[in-house]
Formats: sequence, structure tokens, C-alpha cells
Amino acid sequence: MAEHNEGFVLTTVDSITNFVRRSIAAKAMDIGAPVVNWARKSALWPMTFGLACCAIEMMATGAGRFDIDRFGAGVFRPSPRQSDLIIIAGTVTLKMGPVVRRVYDQMPEPKWAIAMGACASTGGPFDSYSTMQGVDRTIPVDVYIPGCPPRPEALLYGLMRLQDIIMREAPSAYIFESDGAVHRQRSFENAEPPQLVQQFNP
Repeated sequence: MAEHNEGFVLTTVDSITNFVRRSIAAKAMDIGAPVVNWARKSALWPMTFGLACCAIEMMATGAGRFDIDRFGAGVFRPSPRQSDLIIIAGTVTLKMGPVVRRVYDQMPEPKWAIAMGACASTGGPFDSYSTMQGVDRTIPVDVYIPGCPPRPEALLYGLMRLQDIIMREAPSAYIFESDGAVHRQRSFENAEPPQLVQQFNP
């Protein structure tokens, strides 16, 4: 057993705590997985984050005609620290990519992401030097919604598919270790955002 700087006693306490978390707490949470996942899918708090014209459709989804609040996702939060869902609605440029990543990293676990529209999914019609060809080059995406722009019904359908994903998850996957790591790692091999290879010279 590796000894910390604080001594053998702290190492033993950490080992016992992690064993209890992994064996007892994880199994107890997984037994109540249907209830925990139902609570999570019924209270999604999206991040107020619109980049382009798809954001207009996202706003319409939250209005009275479509009423995204029926799914428990109508509480758009102004801070990423209060959100568990980010809807990338619009074109993501290479300059905006690090900002999207920073906002995503500030969201607490568990968190999910929806790429709304063709631009957020694949870059859309903008195959240019300044446009990121899909936001999944910066953050992991759970649901892709096609369309340019997709109608509010499409966003509601994507939200329902995300709820299906949440119901299949194991709540114990989000139990933290003592070093702050999460069992389910949602990162890429290189965490750096894609760099522009060749600068545009007009």
C-alpha cells in the first residue's frame, strides 16, 4: 500500500472510504437506478447558450406553443454550475470552440450535450477555414439533431431520446474517487481544442 505524505493512517482511511463507495454505495444506487434516472431525466436544466439561428428555434421550444417545460427542461439556467444539459444551437467557430469547452467543463456531473442543427453537428454549409466541423471535436455529444434549422418538434424529439439514454445509465458511474476522478471518463485523447493548421491570408 502506497504511503501518503500524511502517513499510513490517512491512506488506510482513504482505502476504506473508496471501498465503501465502490462496493456498498454503488450497489445501493444501482438498486434504485430507475428512480434516480427518472428524477434526472425529469428535471433537466439546460444551459442558456445560443450561438446562431438555431437558438431562435430553441427559444420557440421554450415558449407556450411547444412548452419544453412538459419534459422538465424549461428551467434555462444562466450559469453552467446550475446546468446539467447544454444545447449547442448554432454554428461553432474555431475561435468559439475553447469557450464552449470551458462552459462544458464548468458544468457538474452528471451532464449531457445536444448538438442542435447541421452546423453544430457537422459544420453545416460552412466548410470554411473558420468553422468547426462539428462541436464533437470539442465536447462529447449525446444526441445529434439534424436540420437547418430543426423545428422545435425536432428538439423535443431529441430531448426524449436523451431521456431514453439517461434511463439506461448506471447512477454509480458518477461516484467520485478521493482524487476527484469520475468512473465514466468523457474526454478525448487530446483535450486541447483543434488548432488551425494554416492561417487565412487575404
